[in-house]
Amino acid sequence: MNVVVFGAGAVGLGIGSCLIRAGARVTFVARADTQQHLEQQGLQRSGLFGEMQIPPNRFTVVSRIADVGAEEPVDFVLVCIKSFDSPAAAEELSTAAVGRADSCKIVLFQNGWGNFEVFAQRFEPRRVFNARVITGFRRVAPGHVDVTVHADAIKIGSLAGADVAQVEALARLITEGGIPAQATPTIERDLWAKMLYNCCLNPLGAVLQVKYGRLGDSEATKAIMNEIAGEVFTVMRAAGHETHWDSAVSFLAAFYGQMLPATYAHRSSMLQDLTAGRRTEIDAMSGAVVELGERFGRPTPYNRAMRDLVRFKETVDSGQRAVGSRQ
Repeated sequence: MNVVVFGAGAVGLGIGSCLIRAGARVTFVARADTQQHLEQQGLQRSGLFGEMQIPPNRFTVVSRIADVGAEEPVDFVLVCIKSFDSPAAAEELSTAAVGRADSCKIVLFQNGWGNFEVFAQRFEPRRVFNARVITGFRRVAPGHVDVTVHADAIKIGSLAGADVAQVEALARLITEGGIPAQATPTIERDLWAKMLYNCCLNPLGAVLQVKYGRLGDSEATKAIMNEIAGEVFTVMRAAGHETHWDSAVSFLAAFYGQMLPATYAHRSSMLQDLTAGRRTEIDAMSGAVVELGERFGRPTPYNRAMRDLVRFKETVDSGQRAVGSRQ
């Protein structure tokens, strides 16, 4: 199997390491510092699923998707970039030879809601698949990814009704590479399950600068998460979508009983982004809930507060770093 991993951040390196280990031909599209590191020192994976060191001769790295060679057909492009980069990535991929090949399937390994619509504007929707990932990846160095938590198998499916048999081989290789994955016909339900999980934990953990488990230990933060989940359920239903639970109450029972304990020690990706001075994906999480609420006339005060607080933190934290760098 020939796979392009578009984006060599934590998720891209983690999924790419599985595919290389399972014998796939992998090409990473990476930024300059990451490209240099991977080409010189290779790829390292540590954490929950064991230690792995992959030498540079086991994979290829390029700086642009347009640089991917056309010597043999690419089976999959795995989009592993931040959700706010989706429009630019979709445009770049649509002009590349690999993106124009109808036989190549595009799989979005991204957070939030709305990424599929961006790519479906430029590609036949049945070529675009979504992956739901509830595995914690942390990039320790440009070529080193650490697997910190794992709550469930990676799920891959189609929001456009495409046959999921097309992604079964991909899921099988990821599993053979060390992280459980499976094709599913219920990816919409899986994505909204993750939206519920992410909206409850990611922004609140980022604003309060605590690990996930601390949020479940406090009645005050639990009350906030309960309201967030209720709003997500309301707008999800209003928009005609479904998930695996029939109410916010049943979701919260699973959330506090199973999901949160499994990721108790995890620091949210949003907190990691704020700490590093990077833009967050708040607009694809809480922001997407607010947008759907406005579209369908449903109030979302708690998700709106989370969106606005994280946006404020982005501005303040970046301003403080800019001042510090001049002193």
